[in-house]
Amino acid sequence: MKYWLMKSEPSAFSIDDLKKAGSEHWDGIRNYQARNYMRDDMKVGDRVLFYHSSTEVPGVVGTATVSREAYPDHTAFDPESRYFDPKSSPDNPRWMMVDLTYESSFGQPVTLAEIRGMPKLKDMLVIRKGQRLSIQPVTKAEFETVLKFARAREAR
Repeated sequence: MKYWLMKSEPSAFSIDDLKKAGSEHWDGIRNYQARNYMRDDMKVGDRVLFYHSSTEVPGVVGTATVSREAYPDHTAFDPESRYFDPKSSPDNPRWMMVDLTYESSFGQPVTLAEIRGMPKLKDMLVIRKGQRLSIQPVTKAEFETVLKFARAREAR
């Protein structure tokens, strides 16, 4: 099993949207490294930290599970989609997506500032300068540290 952090702007797709849907495809990825993570490394059962970005207080807001491995992102073929890519076709897809299934929401986000302040998370990609990928690998220890922090806060 692998562990991931996946970023989404809540105005586009939030943890509440995933909770309501139960399971949903993760489309619109237009970065080759993020695509490669999905295509080559993500497997059913992998765990995901769901991160809200481009908000007043960015941070991890819940968890999800990869429920379908990579398959062509149909939005790349749709000229009406903001994710349209004329160089991608059903016969030769350039972009991929995976499906995520909702797992949990945190009562409060584990904020970027809180992540930065935890020594056990000092190597997380999300806190590195210039690291803007919307999909990032995390270690099992990092995943469990974030989860433990969120649960401890909710238990108070």
